[in-house]
Amino acid sequence: MKITRKHKIIVYSILVLFSLYFLFPFIWAFITAIKSETEVFSFPPKFVPDVPLFSNFIDAWNSQPFGTYFKNSMIVTVLTTIGQLISCSLVAYGFARYDFKYKNILFILLLSTMMIPWDVTMIPLYMEFNMFGWINTLKPLIVPAFFGSAYNIFLLRQFLMNIPKDLENAARIDGANEFQIFYKIFLPIMKAPLTLIAVLNIILVWNDYLGPLIYLNDQSKYTMALGLASFQGVHELQIIPIMAMTLVMIIPPVIVFAFAQKYIVEGISGSIK
Repeated sequence: MKITRKHKIIVYSILVLFSLYFLFPFIWAFITAIKSETEVFSFPPKFVPDVPLFSNFIDAWNSQPFGTYFKNSMIVTVLTTIGQLISCSLVAYGFARYDFKYKNILFILLLSTMMIPWDVTMIPLYMEFNMFGWINTLKPLIVPAFFGSAYNIFLLRQFLMNIPKDLENAARIDGANEFQIFYKIFLPIMKAPLTLIAVLNIILVWNDYLGPLIYLNDQSKYTMALGLASFQGVHELQIIPIMAMTLVMIIPPVIVFAFAQKYIVEGISGSIK
């Protein structure tokens, strides 16, 4: 059935309205962040400020060491993402492309770890990291990522199982070793699901509050989530700086999601297939 121009206009108008509905909280937060104190508490409320005060962002940023918080968050996010991509791709490749003894049992054990709540392992993990001397460092937030995630391994395994075995058999006939097959053939094929895993990990780690709260004591080690929480405690009744720093914090995940949304859809659809 041919879609007429009138139908397209109606559909796009509805989509624009829904987009504005979901974007309105962010628009309101931005407008609030550039208002003056009197305009924020004025009644009736003023939607647009008389004079936009973009300096509110700079004042809020300089009120606490948010540069240090941002650097710590970037270190944790980047390293955990690299760790997840390396470990999960290798483990998933082994489960999907090789046959070995007790493979199914080991995979079931791996999936069973997804049913254990983090609250149950929180205290044993703290005791373990304390024994290693890692408390008040970024290591407890980074090192576990290099041992993989059951969900990410499952996601990649389902994707790899859809690829015919003839692909690596042809590569072996051409003289490629096992590592070359994985690195030069399967890693490029896994671009979409790996991007999906990277984006999910970035959003999860960037917004993680409980992990840094448990393991970090020194303010110089705080991440953005923990720093923003302490900032809100200090400025409990000051809406403008809280809105400004909240917007600053959500910018990196939004940018990552915007650039990677194409691969996110491909990764989900490929894994389900």
